[in-house]
Amino acid sequence: MRALFLKEIRSFLSSIIGYIFMLIFIVTCWLFLWIISDYYNLLEGGVADLIPFFNLTPLILLILIPAITMRSFADERKSGTIELLYTRPLSDIKILVAKYLAGVTLVIIALLPTLVFYISMHYLGDPVGVLDDGAAITSYLGLVLLGATFVAIGIFSSSITSNQIVAFIAAMFMCWFIYTGLSLLGSYATFAGFDNILQYASIDYHYESIKKGVLIFSDVFYFLSLILFFLFASHNVLTALRK
Repeated sequence: MRALFLKEIRSFLSSIIGYIFMLIFIVTCWLFLWIISDYYNLLEGGVADLIPFFNLTPLILLILIPAITMRSFADERKSGTIELLYTRPLSDIKILVAKYLAGVTLVIIALLPTLVFYISMHYLGDPVGVLDDGAAITSYLGLVLLGATFVAIGIFSSSITSNQIVAFIAAMFMCWFIYTGLSLLGSYATFAGFDNILQYASIDYHYESIKKGVLIFSDVFYFLSLILFFLFASHNVLTALRK
């Protein structure tokens, strides 16, 4: 499994795809947070915090993560190399986990340069250090959990089709729907007693809770449950393909 994990990481970082992913992510964040005059601009907020960054990043990731996961299994199926994977002394679970961890690792690598934003706001505060470090750290953890969930959704979408474009569109839609679509449906107050359930089932609900600086077990459990659900679904698809 370790060899497959390293192979996936190398395939990202040795090709232009991985660098384009990280470059687009960093440049987009930089433009919206520091250059463009809008809601997300950190310098125009009047408060030394990173809330605009943590609000913006999920919107970028729900597009970029499906772009990097769409080839995980779709490309293997289209090229026929998935048969070679099945001949290796690896179980479906190990193959799946190796590809999943590679995707999560790339997301974390992409997030590391954004620590510059944290350091900048730390020193731009008046007085210096007024930034709530605890809330920032907790929010970063929430961002990693959110990204890991998007990767699991992207892996599942890639496993159900041999077309990368279909995998990308399906993953992007599912990420958006679970992130904020469910919450929007619940806010319309058209489903009676199910409105609160829909909002609670959305990623946005639990991510917002973590952004407040309070790490609750139920929120962490929610993200882990979503991740395990989509990985389990992907495993079932791979098992069916093997037969």
